[in-house]
Amino acid sequence: MAPCVAPDGTEAAPIAGTTILRERGQREVFCGLTGIIWLHRKIQDAFFLVVGSRTCAHLLQSAAGVMVFAEPRFATAIIEERDLAGMADCNDELDRVVDRLLLRRPDIKLLFLVGSCPSEVIKLDLARAAQRLSVEHVGRTRVLHYSGSGIETTFTEGEDACLAALAPELAATAPDAALELMIVGALPDVVEDQFLRLFAQMGIATVRSFPARRAGTMPPVGPNTRFLLAQPFLGETARALADRGAVRLDALFPFGAEGTSDWLHAAARAFGIDEMHFRSVIAPGRERAQRAIAHAREQLAGKSIFFLPDSQLELPLARFLARELGMTPLEVGTPYLHRAHMAAELALLPADTVISEGQDVDRQLDRVRAARPDLTVCGLGLANPLEAEGFTTKWAIELVFSPIHGFDQAGDLADLFARPLRRRDVLKV
Repeated sequence: MAPCVAPDGTEAAPIAGTTILRERGQREVFCGLTGIIWLHRKIQDAFFLVVGSRTCAHLLQSAAGVMVFAEPRFATAIIEERDLAGMADCNDELDRVVDRLLLRRPDIKLLFLVGSCPSEVIKLDLARAAQRLSVEHVGRTRVLHYSGSGIETTFTEGEDACLAALAPELAATAPDAALELMIVGALPDVVEDQFLRLFAQMGIATVRSFPARRAGTMPPVGPNTRFLLAQPFLGETARALADRGAVRLDALFPFGAEGTSDWLHAAARAFGIDEMHFRSVIAPGRERAQRAIAHAREQLAGKSIFFLPDSQLELPLARFLARELGMTPLEVGTPYLHRAHMAAELALLPADTVISEGQDVDRQLDRVRAARPDLTVCGLGLANPLEAEGFTTKWAIELVFSPIHGFDQAGDLADLFARPLRRRDVLKV
């Protein structure tokens, strides 16, 4: 079948009755190194060592807001000019940096070597370096590697690459073990605790989180593992877990009352929880969520929204905004579209919503200008120029750094979209 072609010449591919625009042009996104900002807070005895340039170091320092005299759990091993010129052996230099780091920070139990654009351009083999250093520091620190390079990854894919590297290292469950539930994706501790309480009230005996808060408590995995993706951008992680025999539970992602209910319901069905008991457990939280978003619905109902691709959260957020807040999604762009993981989300979007995968930023900006949406969700680099043209914008990055999953965060999530419109109305006055 020949691909469809959109009016602007963009290739489009049909999927389950929905036309997907496939764009292959210039992108405007952060690189995968940014995921370190939330991952280093989640795994409390891990350390993320970026092998990169001073630009990589400045990016992390600025994004994290960490002052130079603090002791964060990330750093940059800076590739100097002599390394690029071949005047020094990069592997020897890296070994010295790691030895010095672990001598100073003996509390580090899991060390990630994170590839960057510079390390990949000079073909520095971090996989082999991780193997070598793991042998050298065996019994004290486990060393793994993944790529956060902007050449290979976009923004949230850094977390996907990190967890996909960790998945093969997880212990195997016993062959005769009972079913266990795994929540996959880094969540703020308070949100994770909320979900764990709900699963406990349902009666699901064993629920584990991946990643765990400590390197030594990472969950085992095997054919008795059923897992729920908490984040939409974990395609490679899901594949790595499936390779270990784990089974993904298909569900909406836990944004808003509807998405959270369906996500929890998928686990309840898989573990044979009585339907009436399940409903009684989630009823208070669902009601709180519906009440919390009511005030934002007054602001957002009937308003149009346009998502430029950034975090891969776009599709489930558009579903939440359309179905629970009455917004009209004109176009929903996402860097990558995992057809299987997003099938349920796509089915609930309005039929006339344009879905785009990938990015050709000039063409997409042309469509924004033609559509004139009430709210445009985009990256930091596009927000100010669009505001100067009279558009109201929402920073996509704030949706990743804010707690937005679950019933008790539904009101805050809705307010993130209502706030720019309130600001616009105040400025008009």
